[in-house]
Amino acid sequence: MAIPSAILAAFLGGQELWLILVIVLLLFGGSKLPALARGLGQSIKEFKKASSTDEPEEKDKPADSKKTEPPPTPGPN
Repeated sequence: MAIPSAILAAFLGGQELWLILVIVLLLFGGSKLPALARGLGQSIKEFKKASSTDEPEEKDKPADSKKTEPPPTPGPN
């Protein structure tokens, strides 16, 4: 994760970040920024939660729905 930070730091300096902040503030207004940040944080949290589960299908299924062996067939008498 250090590579994207290094690339971002190489292309965006202090002046560029301030310019982006001013543009976002003009586009959305000061009252909508907390709601946008909250939504972004929740979506990142949900993405991390969904990507951290290895096998969500087996966790969602109840224990009774596991495959069982069929009963043995009667042999010749």
